[in-house]
Amino acid sequence: MKLAVIGDELAQDCRVVAETTAELGFDAVEIRSMEGTPPHLLTDDQLVRARAILDEHGLANAGFAPPAFKVALPETDDDLRAAADLLVDGCRRAVLLGAPHVRIFSFYRDGDPDPVRAARVAARVLDGLRLPVPLVVENGTRTNTPTLRHVMTFLDALGRDDVGVLWDPGNSVFSGWDPVPFPGDYEVGRERIRHVHVKDPDGTRGYVRLGDGDLDWPVILRRLADDGYTGFVSLETHWRQGRQLTAAERDDPWGEEFSRGAYVASVACMRRLRGWLDDLATAGAGS
Repeated sequence: MKLAVIGDELAQDCRVVAETTAELGFDAVEIRSMEGTPPHLLTDDQLVRARAILDEHGLANAGFAPPAFKVALPETDDDLRAAADLLVDGCRRAVLLGAPHVRIFSFYRDGDPDPVRAARVAARVLDGLRLPVPLVVENGTRTNTPTLRHVMTFLDALGRDDVGVLWDPGNSVFSGWDPVPFPGDYEVGRERIRHVHVKDPDGTRGYVRLGDGDLDWPVILRRLADDGYTGFVSLETHWRQGRQLTAAERDDPWGEEFSRGAYVASVACMRRLRGWLDDLATAGAGS
């Protein structure tokens, strides 16, 4: 199991992100926004520079997180083309970054989740595309897959074994669809999990310091280790000291305002996460 942090949960300055990530003993950075620029608008020069900075600090790229399929369900041919274009361009950017995958969603829902309908639309978008990196679909708070159960229904309807799961139990809690996503929800789709986002919700009210919320992350991490998970656990703090992220900031998590107050909060969470994995390693060595 490897440790990562989503860069803009620390700062918009990639060098500050890399220096801090390396100093705290993490393995990688997951790129979202930087230099005040949303991920899907980053220039090739910015992407190449970011990869060079990570290389300089001995860090891997844990993934690329554009807002692919993070829109209302496409209804027209133009909508479908726009979704496909953003995904194709996101994969091109991921190659420049050396990212192992691109994260996608299952489209925003209007009412109850409808993962089967979302999968049918996604299949139309993906039809005929040749993508140079794998995809992982995230269970998203406002999407058609707020829980891992919904994601598995989506994947079954999609009918593609090459799409993995990005599991974010915090999103399941915050969505209100599953206040206790571990172990039950985890059991449903654990074999398809390729990436994990780590944050700690306080019900549907907001996010708090890692370890102070609803999820027992030390127990979850132990189970991931016992199940042989070797991918990244990537901190997506979403907690800020003295303020809560707005709904707009959660939907579009990028830019200077999103990262305001993030550094101190994320460093505190990174130290806790690092400590929990160190404890796991020590316990494993003693067994």
